[in-house]
Parts: sequence; C-alpha cells; structure tokens
Amino acid sequence: MIKHFLNLEWKQYFRSSYWQKNILLNILLVFFALYFVAMFLLMGVAMYPLLKEFFPDNDPFVVFNGFLFFWILGDLFIRFFFQKLPVMSVKPLLVLPIKRKTVVNFVLGKSAFSFFNFLPLFAIVPFGIMLVSKGGYETSTILIWMLTIIILTLINNFLNFIIESLSSETELSFLPVILLVGGLFALNHFNIISFTDLVANGIDAIVANPAMLLVPILLLAVLYYINFNILRKKLFLDSSLKKKTKEASETNLEWTKKFGDIAPFMQLDLKLITRNKRAKSSLWMLGLGLLYGLFFYPQPMYREMEFMFVFIGIFVTGIFLINFGQFIPAWDSSYYKLLMSQNIKYEKYLKSKFTLMIMSVIIMFVLSIPYVYFGWKILIAHFAAAIYNIGVNSHVIMLGGSFNRKKIDLDQKAAFNFQGTGAVQWLIGIPLMVVPMGLFGALNYFINFETGIAVILLMGLLGIMFHQKIMKFITQKYLDSKYKMIDAFSQDN
Repeated sequence: MIKHFLNLEWKQYFRSSYWQKNILLNILLVFFALYFVAMFLLMGVAMYPLLKEFFPDNDPFVVFNGFLFFWILGDLFIRFFFQKLPVMSVKPLLVLPIKRKTVVNFVLGKSAFSFFNFLPLFAIVPFGIMLVSKGGYETSTILIWMLTIIILTLINNFLNFIIESLSSETELSFLPVILLVGGLFALNHFNIISFTDLVANGIDAIVANPAMLLVPILLLAVLYYINFNILRKKLFLDSSLKKKTKEASETNLEWTKKFGDIAPFMQLDLKLITRNKRAKSSLWMLGLGLLYGLFFYPQPMYREMEFMFVFIGIFVTGIFLINFGQFIPAWDSSYYKLLMSQNIKYEKYLKSKFTLMIMSVIIMFVLSIPYVYFGWKILIAHFAAAIYNIGVNSHVIMLGGSFNRKKIDLDQKAAFNFQGTGAVQWLIGIPLMVVPMGLFGALNYFINFETGIAVILLMGLLGIMFHQKIMKFITQKYLDSKYKMIDAFSQDN
C-alpha cells in the first residue's frame, strides 16, 4: 500500500500544473536548497575551530550543546512559517477500502523526510567527524549524540504540526508559536528557568548513559500519537462541509456607485478583502507599510543614505498595490470560470482593480506626509515614489497578473502563506523595487538628488499619460491567457 501511495504522489507531482508551469520556480527552490546545504556544510566544518578560538578554555562539544536550546527554538519558529504538513489528495481514497490509519501514517511518515529534517545533518556530521578526529571522542559516543540530535529534530517536526493545528483555530494564526517560542526564550533569558542548562545537561546525560535515549524517543512517540489523532478526526469526506456559522455583517458600499460601470467589480473586490482571511491580510499590511519608514528614518545613519528614500517611499505608498496586486486575478480563482462565463467586459474587470490600487497609493501618501518631520527630501522622495507607483508599478503589477496560473484558497491563514506564489511573484520584484532604487541611486550618486527625483517623476508621469494604451495592451494579454487561466485555476496544484 505504501508503494502505491508513493506512486500516486509521484504522478500527482509531475502531472500537475505546478510542475509543468512553474519549472523556473522549481529551479529557484533547488538553488536555495543547495545554498542552505552548502551553508550548513560550511558551518559544520568551521564549527570546531571557531569554538576553540572563541572558547579556548572550554570543550567545543560542551559549548555546542549549550547553544542547542536556541537552535531548537529557531528551528521550530522557522518551521512554523515555511513547513506545511505534506497532505495527500485523500478524498478520492476515502471511498476505497483503505484504512484511515494507513493514510494518516503515510502522511505523517512522509513529513519525517522533509528537507528541514535532513538539513541539520549537513552540519552535525562534519562537526561530529571533527570531534572524533581532533577532540578525541569515541565514535560510539558521537553516534549516540547525532542520533539524539536527529530525534530532537523529529520532535520539532511533529510539534510544529500540533502548533499549526492550534493556530488554524485562531484569528491571529501566528500567536501560538510566538507565545511558545517567546515565552520559553523569556523564561531562559531572565533566568527563571535555565533551558540552556536543561537541554545541555540532558544531552550530556544521554551521551553518558545511552539508555536515557528512551526519554526523547517516548516524547517523539507521544507527539506522533497526538498528530495521528488530530489528522484521523479530520479525515472524513464531509469534514470540509461543516463550517462555523457567523453572523453576517453588511458594509455600505454605496459610495462605489460614483465610479460608474466598474462599481459592481469594486464592490466584489472590497467584499473579498474584508471577508476572507487571506485577502484581509492586505488591510493589515497597510499599517506595516505606513510604519515601515520608522525602522529607518529615526536613525541618523539612514537619513544620510538618500538612495534608500525612493525604495522606502515605494514600499510605504505601494504596500497595498504590491500585496494585493501581485495576486490578480488569483483572488478570484475559486469562481474565475463562473466570472468569465458572464457577459462582462474584461477591461472593466481590470479597471476596478487598478482603481483600488491607485486609491490606496494616494491614501498612503497622504498618511505618510508626517515623515516630513525627518526632512523635506523624504517627503519629496515619497511623492515621486507615489507617482512612480501610479504610472509604472501599477501597470507592471497588472501585466504580471496575466502570467498568473496559481489559485488561492481564500479561507487559508494569511501568515507566511505562500499559496498562489509562482515564478511571476519572485521575478516581478525586480521592476517594482530594484529598478527604481538602482536608477535613483545611480543618478543621485553621479549627478544629484534633484536629477534622480526628476527622472523617477518623469517615468511615473509618462506612465500616467499613456495609461489608456498600456491598459489596452494589458487587457489583450489577459484575454489571450483567459482559457489557460481557467484551466490552471480548475486544477488542485
């Protein structure tokens, strides 16, 4: 049965639109994987001499164990945001004579082979070899230590899924992991409970007496059992049909009628943004974008880096444009086929989204005017960035959407959710942020601040002047991709 499941997984991956239409993203992910493997290998090789240099009076093995608590916290925190349970397409299997526990065991077993679980090996194996060759440790002792690290890694693996299960039931989905990691760190930092000593002493005890290895193995078994029960309770055909009932609330959107024939589309987008978890993140990001400048401008060293002003201005005034616009038309992917079957003009559909983005840029610029407190140049740079967002970045975002082939589940949590992210979302950051920052930085360095601002303003104004022609071209691109999008959005990636 396991062999059959593996065969199904293989076919599902290579026959899906994910593989066929996102080869560039797959190559990029492989590149990042190789990069992290190289970094961990380098860290493993350099760990022994570095610890000897910084802690000459201490045993590198003991020092390393003293830092393991922080590694455990960091690993758990990163897993929460980047590692998801490798769930199969199990619904077709539930009508077949296959035991539910077999399916659940396969899903949990598959998670043990995650890249996150193999990555630490590239650091601890070289370090272990150094301990044997230069530190004089017995090979059996280091093997027991490595096995302990592997078990701790798997404990983090299954603990992460339990935290994710709890977080899915809260509005602030990242709250459980922040409370857990932050609470443990605070208890250790203020010497209320010294977890660094507890973890280090525990590992030393296991190395001294291998029978103690049963303790982390037992903890791993308990976490596996908890995950097993959580998944088994959700493994029903009708589990997705049972929803929470909430009191419906209506928002007055009469003001949108002033925009004429695009008003119905604007109302649809506004309702989507305010009523769905994933889309609602675009609203929460407005606050982050508005306060983004406070990370830099209060510090004198950043106020001297004038080449950063336009970059910060684009981010502050264009946070909604970037966060919402990059997933056009994937926001409507769940009903895109129905939408396209209606007698509507695609031009109006795109114009409504464009109008929302431009409104957000204007509002964010007005709200960011108080940054003038840090200098007039900052206000001027923000104004130029806002014009650039309206005239250039808005069109770049809309054009990028015509290549979008990834659907979005609007009910999924928003925090570090990369569903709907394809190669387009990775590449579009170059014209959005890198080009204006590089252009302005070069002009500011070789000529002066005023020339850089003038060029950014001119590019934005040219985009505004030729808006109609640009939108006609973009609309045609969407129409040419219409049926490819329908096909892609109809698939489960």
